[in-house]
Amino acid sequence: MIIISALINMSIAQESSWTLPRTIDGQPDLQGVWGNNTITPVERPTRFGERQYLTDEEQTLLERRVSEIAEEDGDALFGDGVFEAALSGVVNSYDPSTGNYDQAWLVERSVHNRTSQIVNPINGQYPPLAGDADGITFNRPQTGNTNPESWLDLTVDDRCISYGAPYLNAGYNSYWQIVQSENHVVIVQEMMHDARIIPLTDNPHIDRKIKLWHGDSRGYFDGDSLVIETTNFSDKSTFGHNRSKINIERFARISETQILYSITADQPDTYRAPYTREFILDLTPEPIFEYACHEGNYSMANILRGAREQERMNTD
Repeated sequence: MIIISALINMSIAQESSWTLPRTIDGQPDLQGVWGNNTITPVERPTRFGERQYLTDEEQTLLERRVSEIAEEDGDALFGDGVFEAALSGVVNSYDPSTGNYDQAWLVERSVHNRTSQIVNPINGQYPPLAGDADGITFNRPQTGNTNPESWLDLTVDDRCISYGAPYLNAGYNSYWQIVQSENHVVIVQEMMHDARIIPLTDNPHIDRKIKLWHGDSRGYFDGDSLVIETTNFSDKSTFGHNRSKINIERFARISETQILYSITADQPDTYRAPYTREFILDLTPEPIFEYACHEGNYSMANILRGAREQERMNTD
């Protein structure tokens, strides 16, 4: 599935006489700042059934509606929200209790022709849950702890530790800067100041007893595709794809301005089978700017102070 779709896109690129650029070491040149701003939802909405691609008319409609939503400058639509709003015409607030985000916080979104990012299973849905798993890690909405006893009761993203690596959310600080040398690839994502340093080597992974927030990565080139295999994840992570037994990522540059990205996650603590997501990264000339999570962690102190005040009010 992933290989077929990549080949289709590559053949289109070749027809337009585009030539894959290479580094001085002869590797496919993936360097630059790339944006994951697609509106393609992670899971396929039921209205599309088994259909994997949008029609030309649907894509045109979505492009028009996304532009209209941005011009309305209403409440921010994160992640899959803009896709559903564009189809239904109903804009649901991201945070109706405070209204602290509007569209001005978000970048211009890209309309690609997929009906879902999940390409395996073929139905565009996550696999069935395993055992007692509830699926809230990474994939489904989390219920925040509004009365934490300590910082340990909050999620790792609330604590500004990690949004997952790679950070896969779209449309909000969702940029990937790729830097290459002969023996390493570095992927910088500013959501938590994360720089993944990936050796291009066939050396074995570190000892299984050593667990890391973002795992232990090894990379290699499979033809013109960069493949990254990551394992040894810490079980403390909130994010599903950072709780995997192994993740396999592929980067294939398919035009001057696009990379086809996929990730296959084997996450047995949550799902009965591996799943694969695939989406387009679009080249941008803009640099990555700092994301100051909690602006010095003022928010963490205030969250805990608010919880203690709430307790005091409930006991008065």
